Amino acid sequence: MEQRPNPGLISVVCPCFNEEDGLAEFTARIGRVLTPLGQEYEIVFVNDGSRDGTLAVMHGLAAREGNITVVNLSRNFGKEIALTAGLCHATGDAVVVIDADLQDPPELIPEFIARYREGWDIAYGRRTLRQGDSWLKRATAHGFYRLMRRLGPVDLPENVGDFRLMSRRSLDALLQLPETHRFMKGLFAWIGFPSVAVDYVREPRFAGKTKWNYVKLINLSIEGITSYTTAPLRMTTWLGFVLALAAFAGGGFYFIRTLIYGEDVQGFPTLFLTILLLGGTQLIALGVLGEYLGRVFNETKRRPLFLIEQVRWSGAGAARRPAEDRAAHLYGITGDARALTDQAGANFAR
Repeated sequence: MEQRPNPGLISVVCPCFNEEDGLAEFTARIGRVLTPLGQEYEIVFVNDGSRDGTLAVMHGLAAREGNITVVNLSRNFGKEIALTAGLCHATGDAVVVIDADLQDPPELIPEFIARYREGWDIAYGRRTLRQGDSWLKRATAHGFYRLMRRLGPVDLPENVGDFRLMSRRSLDALLQLPETHRFMKGLFAWIGFPSVAVDYVREPRFAGKTKWNYVKLINLSIEGITSYTTAPLRMTTWLGFVLALAAFAGGGFYFIRTLIYGEDVQGFPTLFLTILLLGGTQLIALGVLGEYLGRVFNETKRRPLFLIEQVRWSGAGAARRPAEDRAAHLYGITGDARALTDQAGANFAR
């Protein structure tokens, strides 16, 4: 693998929703990690419709530091979309994706940079211990990753979130994927490129409360499965074959028993259970089919992935973008997103 120097500029992309209490510490820790390395960097904050003072804190930090880009979305679009918006506005030679809650330690970024110098395009953090997570959350996360590895088209690393460093070429490849329903962990795995894991211990939140509950996690799991693989559709087909064979076998069994032994078949219980079984199976199959049809419907509407109210560029970010792109953000479309629209036929931002 070919060695290479440090990236000229690193973009640290951080989607935020109601994170006002931790942003100052987050910014300080990023600086304490990257400044001693002599590494030029920018922080790209994405305000995903926060209801607290997150946006005001972002603007205050941007005015003070000078290397912070603030992307303010028009409403809450969800973490996956907010992350995509931040990646569209990252101008660095490499990009670090990290959450604002500081559960993923910025002190791991030098390890990522070292792997980048070794020639790896993606260095991702792999959690060896999840401090602050309940046993139920750990168990369900383990089950989800195991299921995704069995069903998915590519291997999805276990205990790996969004925390990672990506080279510019791997980021450009990621931004060519135009789908509306974005399961980022699956998209990170799908693009490939040489990747390496860096183990770490996940810390408790620095401030605030988690925005995830079990309902949201279940919805994210459904989103991930249906966005990542068509295996549920195939499983419902096989389930239909199995039930049909079971029905033929059961009918043959009762026919032979009645023919040979002259025993009467209990009609009502058999009919009742059969109706319940077939009705429940049909509803499950319709639900699975409906999930996929809903995604097709959303894709055909061709709505923009996100809407931008305002972008405040960092000094490095503004200097690296062509003049027409700096003006285009007034209309809510970045140059990168426009190019992706031409290539993939989808509006990433309007």
